[in-house]
Amino acid sequence: MDELPEAIRFLHETEMGLGTWAWGDRMVWNYGKGYSDADIDEAFRVSVEGGITFMDSAEVYGNGRSERLLGQFIKKSEKPILTATKFFPMPWRWTKNTVVNALKASLERLELKAVDLYQIHWPSPLVPIETYAEGLALLQKAGLTRAVGVSNYDQIQMQRAYTVLAKYDIPLASNQVEYHLLNRKIEKNGLLARCQELNIRLIAYSPLAMGLLTGKYTPETPPPGVRGGKYATSLKNIQPLLKLMVEIGQDWGGKTPAQIALNWCICKGTLPIPGAKNARQAEMNAGAIGWRLTPEQVKALDTASDSFSK
Repeated sequence: MDELPEAIRFLHETEMGLGTWAWGDRMVWNYGKGYSDADIDEAFRVSVEGGITFMDSAEVYGNGRSERLLGQFIKKSEKPILTATKFFPMPWRWTKNTVVNALKASLERLELKAVDLYQIHWPSPLVPIETYAEGLALLQKAGLTRAVGVSNYDQIQMQRAYTVLAKYDIPLASNQVEYHLLNRKIEKNGLLARCQELNIRLIAYSPLAMGLLTGKYTPETPPPGVRGGKYATSLKNIQPLLKLMVEIGQDWGGKTPAQIALNWCICKGTLPIPGAKNARQAEMNAGAIGWRLTPEQVKALDTASDSFSK
């Protein structure tokens, strides 16, 4: 990958990361009920031992709790950790300097001098794409982040951010969007292909469809909380796909449906960032790297998911 700028090379060499949305989130993930800070600490440790050292957080995850926990774990880690976090476009954040101030606050919570990747979490309906992109440029020039990216940007929005950063000879390193077997929108609308053309790393969040692709939920036993109501119908429709994933997993010596789903994302040229709330989930995630589904298996999964993926 000699053609890649050094600032973004690490992203393209990273096979999979760890998403930390659940670390402190009570609304969706029921933080504090069923898992504790000690469980999360173990999830971090097992992830690192399994070769996963790219950690993705955000200032709004758990109202900053995710960043604080991640910072504590990084201090104890014997291995270098690649750290990413995100800026949320609050309605009172009108200027490029708000991007700078937000990262400085994140760095305090993380107890770091700089991060490896800083991303705009969502495009703002109030502030031009260019304003926040200028803020990202300021941050990278100041050495507060190694690389800059965006999240939940469509092709046009991404191109606008890319163009602003190019004026400063700064690459747009990433676009983080939802992507999994049940949501293949970015394949079908050309965003994934455009990212690959521009050397923008596509980071796939919710690669397990918030647990639906793990195989542990059924129409009779849906996930807890808000996820249960949201995905009741989907659980009925995806049973044939889950059956195929079990069969493919058997071909690989007993890989789980979750590991098949994650490896499928990797085979598509993306960087998935599944979450982990405990050591068991972290170990499962790590079992998805270091091997590749065959092209025939990827095609079979594509066909099985085509009828209900977006």
